[in-house]
Amino acid sequence: MRIVYLNGDYVPKSAAKISVFDRGLLFSDAVYEVISVIDGRLIDMERHVARLERSLGELSINAFADWLAVSQQLVSDNGLQEGLVYLQVSRGVMDERDYRWPAPDTPPTIFAFAQERVLIANPMADSGMRIITRPDLRWQRCDIKTTQLLYASLMKMEAVAAGVDDVWMTRDDLVTEGTSQNAYIITRDGILISHQLDRAILPGVTRIEMLAQAKSLGLTVEERAFSIDEAKDAAEAFISSSTLLVMPVVEIDGHRIGDGRPGERTGKIRQNYLAAVQDGHSTKN
Repeated sequence: MRIVYLNGDYVPKSAAKISVFDRGLLFSDAVYEVISVIDGRLIDMERHVARLERSLGELSINAFADWLAVSQQLVSDNGLQEGLVYLQVSRGVMDERDYRWPAPDTPPTIFAFAQERVLIANPMADSGMRIITRPDLRWQRCDIKTTQLLYASLMKMEAVAAGVDDVWMTRDDLVTEGTSQNAYIITRDGILISHQLDRAILPGVTRIEMLAQAKSLGLTVEERAFSIDEAKDAAEAFISSSTLLVMPVVEIDGHRIGDGRPGERTGKIRQNYLAAVQDGHSTKN
C-alpha cells in the first residue's frame, strides 16, 4: 500500500484528498522539490531544503515542516530504495476563488509522496540524449521552483512528437535550460560552460555538486549563457537534474555533438558525482 503525507498525516494514497479550492489547483500558487533517493538514502537533502525555503520566501508562503523527517518517513513507509521524494507546498485553501491571497494565517497545504524510478542504470547514460531547441516562453521567474509547469510539459510532448528525448529552451538564441534540467557544454578547448544563476534558470541542486566534481577533474568553468551554435560546435554536451543526475547529450536539432557518442569527460563527471553522493561526501558550499 502506497503511503503519502498530507498536512501532518501519513495516509494511504486513496485517502489523500485536497480541496478543489486549494490555490495550488486554482492558480499554481505552490512550490515543490524533487529529492533523489539512492540505496534508500536521500541525496543532497540540505540543499533541497534550502531551495524549498527560498522558493517559499520568494512567494511569501508561510510554511514549515520537518522536511527531512517527512521525507525519511516516506522512504521507510514505502520501502523505497531508488527513486524520488516529491514535496509540494501551496498557499492553502480559500473560501472562494479570488486572485487576491487569503488571510496570512491561512494554513498551507503540504503534500509529499515517494516514487520508484531507475536513476543509476538509466540507459541514456550509455546512449546519450537527443535534444531539440524551442523558444523559452515561460514566465520570467524561473529561479523559483513553482508548479507552473504547463509550458515545460508542452515542450516535453514536442520532444516526444519529434522522436527525441527532450527540449533545450532558448531566449535570443541563447540556451537557458531544459524542460526539467540544467544544460551544459564542454568546448573543444576543455571549458565547461554553465548558464549563470539568474532569474532565467532554476538553481539546480545537482548542478552544485556536478560543478564541484568538474572542477576537481581540472575543468575550467565559465558561468554564462551559450548559444545554439556554440552548443553544436562543442566537444561534449550534457544535462544535470535530480532524477537524471548527469546525462550526456549527443545530438542537438539533428546535429551530432562531438563524435556522436557520450563524451569521456561527461562520463567522468557523472562517475565522480555518483561516488560523491553515494559516499555522502558531497561538497558543502
